[in-house]
Amino acid sequence: MKFLYADWLLTCNNEFTIIQNGAIAFEETILDIGTIDDFRNKYANEDIEYLGKNSVIMPGLINTHVHLEFSANKTTLQYGNFVKWLFSVIEHREEVIEKATKELIDSELKKMIANGTTTIGAISSYGFDLDSCVQSALNVVYFTEILGSKPDMIDTLFVDFQEKLKSAISQSSKKFLPAIAIHSPYSTHPFLIREVLKIAKESNMPVSAHFQESKAENDWLNYSHGEFESFFKNMLDQKTSLTKPNDFLDQFKNIDNLSFTHCVEANKKELQQIKELGATITHCPNSNRLLNNTLLNISYLNDIPLAMGTDGLSSNNTLNMFEEIKNAFFMHTNLDTNQLATKLLTAATQGGAKALGLNTGILSKGFDADIISFNLPDKCNNKDDLATAIILHTTQTKRTYIKGTDELNK
Repeated sequence: MKFLYADWLLTCNNEFTIIQNGAIAFEETILDIGTIDDFRNKYANEDIEYLGKNSVIMPGLINTHVHLEFSANKTTLQYGNFVKWLFSVIEHREEVIEKATKELIDSELKKMIANGTTTIGAISSYGFDLDSCVQSALNVVYFTEILGSKPDMIDTLFVDFQEKLKSAISQSSKKFLPAIAIHSPYSTHPFLIREVLKIAKESNMPVSAHFQESKAENDWLNYSHGEFESFFKNMLDQKTSLTKPNDFLDQFKNIDNLSFTHCVEANKKELQQIKELGATITHCPNSNRLLNNTLLNISYLNDIPLAMGTDGLSSNNTLNMFEEIKNAFFMHTNLDTNQLATKLLTAATQGGAKALGLNTGILSKGFDADIISFNLPDKCNNKDDLATAIILHTTQTKRTYIKGTDELNK
């Protein structure tokens, strides 16, 4: 059993309980938390390690949505407009993916651990990141993605998806869990959506989908016009959208762990559907900014759970969750500073755990011991300011425990 204590312990529970001079006992799971005074009485014969001046203990960060297969991109793809970016992805896809070697992906995963991430939701389009994810120390929920809307390709795409999913399932372990992703309503044929959701429901797998990421998507789904019109006509010989947003959402009933990524163009009716589905919205603000999409109005979510993700390096410059949270903190200028900081840290911990269906994201007895610690540059005098101080001054951790093992200091 390990015993640690710090000047501050954030539980990231529903009440966002903060324990000053907080202590934690754990093995693979958390066995106890409390104040250091309580621990010294309860565990008088144990060595309880102090983590130093201005130290903080909190749950590990959860990157709910990341595309690792595009990790080689730096300056190749075009930003500033969603459709132009998409065309650049199509043009340079093979080049970028070929450069994303196993060594490169392994390196990015190790960086994520050093930056305080303990769990990822990896969206895999091709399966090229499978070995890296299986071998990583991270907790991985591995989403095999279905994509494609050409009717004459449906059977081939479905068979290919089944093979990739079978490979992922064969690697299942306590730290690697298979899941299913639907790329988006505009890019995935309704038949494929229906069939893969059958598999997800039968196997009780988590499900993720991009939804309402751009104005181009919204215009195409609702009106079959806009920036996507020439794209679908010229590339896929499609003149109308294959589905409407509400019809798309309606297919996701009875999925326990469901998340929709982006949702920046979702209207009130669509948000209500997402709420009724019990789904989570995953916020990827850096990606939304780089592709010149709308900023998610988190004030409008009406109690819909919120998670955080970096998306991939195809539309971001970092997979560091602390950097993602910090940028979100500066983007959402209409919310109270400390309340926003609390909301973002909660989204990046327990919010991600809910979306992925994991027993983590909260420091409480019985939860997985996915724990990070770091030291602030100076004393925080008021615990109400602590979440803001963490976001402003943290980019890396000194310890990153994943199921009780410190993966930075083994």
